[in-house]
Amino acid sequence: MEKVFGMISLGCDKNRVDGERLLGEIKRHGCRITDDIQKAQILIVNTCAFLSAAREESIAAVLEANSLREKGVLEKIVVTGCLPEKFIGELFPALTEGDVFLGVRDVSELFPALERSYREGRVNAVGRGDGRRPERLVSTMPHLKYLKIADGCFNRCTYCLIPKIRGKYVSYPMEELLEEAKSLGETDELVLVAQDTTRYGEDVGENKFVELIKKLSELDNICHIRLLYCYPEVISDDLIREVKENPKVIKYLDIPLQHSEDRILRLMGRRSRKEEIRTLLSKLRREIPSVALRTTFIAGFPTETEEEHRSLLAFLEEAQFENCGFFAYSREKDTPAYKLKGQIHPSTKKRWVRELYEAQAKISAKKLANYLKDTLDVVCDGIDYEKSCFVGRAYFQAYEIDGSVYFTASMAEEGKRYHVRIDRTTEYDLFGHAMPEEGGK
Repeated sequence: MEKVFGMISLGCDKNRVDGERLLGEIKRHGCRITDDIQKAQILIVNTCAFLSAAREESIAAVLEANSLREKGVLEKIVVTGCLPEKFIGELFPALTEGDVFLGVRDVSELFPALERSYREGRVNAVGRGDGRRPERLVSTMPHLKYLKIADGCFNRCTYCLIPKIRGKYVSYPMEELLEEAKSLGETDELVLVAQDTTRYGEDVGENKFVELIKKLSELDNICHIRLLYCYPEVISDDLIREVKENPKVIKYLDIPLQHSEDRILRLMGRRSRKEEIRTLLSKLRREIPSVALRTTFIAGFPTETEEEHRSLLAFLEEAQFENCGFFAYSREKDTPAYKLKGQIHPSTKKRWVRELYEAQAKISAKKLANYLKDTLDVVCDGIDYEKSCFVGRAYFQAYEIDGSVYFTASMAEEGKRYHVRIDRTTEYDLFGHAMPEEGGK
């Protein structure tokens, strides 16, 4: 109980929530937690293993953490998360810098494994936990919190390791999620996350995603709800209606599409097709005219042709997404796509990603230019000291993955909302000033 803990958390927001549960377990045991990893006696590295680049980053973080031992403060390194969950067989004997290894559902083993490590040396406790999900210690800004509503995945995308790491889709009980949301306290923005949020409840017989949104909206401590990872084929009319009519639901949908061309979508194991995607996007724009749509695309999937890449570029121009992310295909062992012939040369993938970003930048610049001289409702996320101004987000900007609104004000408080008049726009960001009559709300 006298030990000081620190954490390095890598990867997605879903992984962040898992890390927050580990922090909650540490707090429950009465141990101290520091933000300065150089002061930590026990350092937890919460890893990602989705792509080879993420695995390399995770291993590098462990190696860098190990260098702190030379200062005589660090005693133990705990390696947890997706990397040991999937690769413990090769990781444990090779990554000798790690003292304790835990999987994605092994929170209950943190302290027993540490005790064994202090007595006996290195410990592999992957898969030994009871799956318990203790109360979290939130690591985000007080006004923004994530709610992970499920784990695992139903989908069998041929490029993805997640089902091999996280297993089958498991919805967390609605009652537990509602209690967890209540326990988070006053929250301006609650972000719902899972590998596929839109399939919530299907593993136990019936889709309950809209019902969950409705019940979360009834909580007095939740002001706004943002929906991420909504798969296109599961966006129902009921969900569209809920986004449209529920004042607490932000008019924003993150819809991972991965490609526009049917042949590539089939090879990827994706269920939607181009015309279905077009129909969905048209319906969303028609039913919710102000809706902001975000998506992701993969460039350079095996056998993809230059013509199909050009068709994806044309689709971007047609669809006019508010925000997009682009990734070069990563060839991952233990996925069906790994065995496909026609792997694309890395330089071609890099060029295609660059061209996609350039195309989207033009679209984003035009869209943001429409806000010039407009006044937007902006939540303040803090201060950007390099720009010497406050930084926040409008409704069409999700934290850390989209652009920002930079604004000046005589004073602004984190978590408060301000009316910001836009004076300048760029490809991804907006710049303006808070209206003087506004004191935040």
